[in-house]
Amino acid sequence: MTTIDTTPPPDDSEEKQKRMNNIARSTLMLMALFAIAKAISLGQTVIIAQFFGLGPEWDAYVTANRVPATIVDLISGGALGFAFIPVFSGFLARGDKVDGYRLASRLVNVVFTVALIISAVVYMFTPWLVANVIAPGFVENPQTFEQTVVMMRMLLLGTIIFSVSGIFSSILHSHNQFLLPAVAPIMYDLGILFGVVFLLEPFGVYGVAIGTVLGALGHLLIQVPGLIRNGAKWFPEFGIRDPMLWEVFRLMLPRVIGLFVFQFNFIFMTNIASRLGEGSVSAFDWGWRLMQIPQTLIGTAMGIVIFPTLAALSEVKDDFGKRNALSGALKFILILSLPSALGLILVGQPLLSLLERGAFDASATQLVYTTLSAFTLGIIVYSMLEVLARSFYADRDTWTPLYASLAGAAINVILALWLTGILTNESPPTENVMWLALSNSLGIAFQVLVLIVLRRRRWNGFNEKSILITTGKTIVASIVMGFAVVAVAEVFAMLGLQDRLLYTIAQLSVQVAVGGAVFLISTLLLGMDEVKDMIRLLLRRNKAKLETI
Repeated sequence: MTTIDTTPPPDDSEEKQKRMNNIARSTLMLMALFAIAKAISLGQTVIIAQFFGLGPEWDAYVTANRVPATIVDLISGGALGFAFIPVFSGFLARGDKVDGYRLASRLVNVVFTVALIISAVVYMFTPWLVANVIAPGFVENPQTFEQTVVMMRMLLLGTIIFSVSGIFSSILHSHNQFLLPAVAPIMYDLGILFGVVFLLEPFGVYGVAIGTVLGALGHLLIQVPGLIRNGAKWFPEFGIRDPMLWEVFRLMLPRVIGLFVFQFNFIFMTNIASRLGEGSVSAFDWGWRLMQIPQTLIGTAMGIVIFPTLAALSEVKDDFGKRNALSGALKFILILSLPSALGLILVGQPLLSLLERGAFDASATQLVYTTLSAFTLGIIVYSMLEVLARSFYADRDTWTPLYASLAGAAINVILALWLTGILTNESPPTENVMWLALSNSLGIAFQVLVLIVLRRRRWNGFNEKSILITTGKTIVASIVMGFAVVAVAEVFAMLGLQDRLLYTIAQLSVQVAVGGAVFLISTLLLGMDEVKDMIRLLLRRNKAKLETI
């Protein structure tokens, strides 16, 4: 294999621009599809808020979903994808689709069986897990405890379905096909929305759990046509002695441990939140869900698209290309996440006030807003983590991100116990749930810092000066945007147009429009070429036929 020198070749500028344009186009498509999924999720949020607010029933659902979600992440989520895609792609590159799909079939069979066994064990021990591990605070409320147990057992069915669906997504990603895997989450959210709209009335909170299982089934079925189109074959065998199967498991192990650490953080925080009073678990979940909207649109979309590019550049040892790809991705994330974080703080309270109906009252709005504000740092650091971690996976280094996640988890645990008052106060107030959110964000920030230092050392830098300049300009533009957003709110206050639903919607619309325009103009005045490139790409995209990705 030929090693490519770090000195750029004569046509590097053209190749770099073409590569970044392709990445940007793919990312924008995924952002659009993720936006649809999040819009559906917001529809769920509005209805759920009316029915449950921050009450014990929603506490039960959120808690019940923790263990099933953890199982999915550990055995068929991101861990498996990061390990399976490089190996399966090797078969495709050699034109050996039959052996590739034989490996995929064996993996599906093994993972499905493991998911079935684990789910059966969890089903039997669900009451013990809820009472002693996940939410010991629920024991004092028998109804909430019983609802949590019943729904966790229901959601385990979705876990078994996702164990297969996750592998389907990885197969399609290996074919560089992102559309159906991106539509799959929309089907999942539609299933939940169906449960929220049609099943809440007859089944109560259990209707949401039923919708979640239906959504998991939709997540799987929507990807089947893509597999058929690519000539996928299923072989009814386990192939336990297959060395390539064990290679996947070997690469998967550190990522599994890392995801376990990530999920442990949330189980740990649910445990603490259950001790802070009724509604604390729900408030934490609301803050997390709302923070994830911009984080998914920005960080997850870019992470999914940049990973194959980084892996390909790593395969040919193109260090110069890797630096450019990583720095370009990080600048894209910072340009979008910094103003999003500030904007969510400034408009979060009126935005949440739209939910104030039914069981979701003003006190619920305030509690969720403080939690959301503490989570806004997470928009930035979680988005950066999506790309930075993948830069190590592209180099087939799955251990370094694990070590960083362990350090971040330790920071999170220590800060959460200290800031919430669990260590010093037997009955900490409900408002302390915001410190859980801040502890989580700071833990991830430390993890990102560790990865940045190590990435810089191993790649001899990755255009940090350019990134810092972009960051500084983005901060300035975001501050200017912030003043504009606040000014709009002051105008509405002077006109006495607050505390009314239609006026609140109008205020939010004007704030978003004015803030976005001011931010865009500010970046152009600051001479940010990255923004100019995005605008040119969007203009060309509107004139051309949408490319198949």
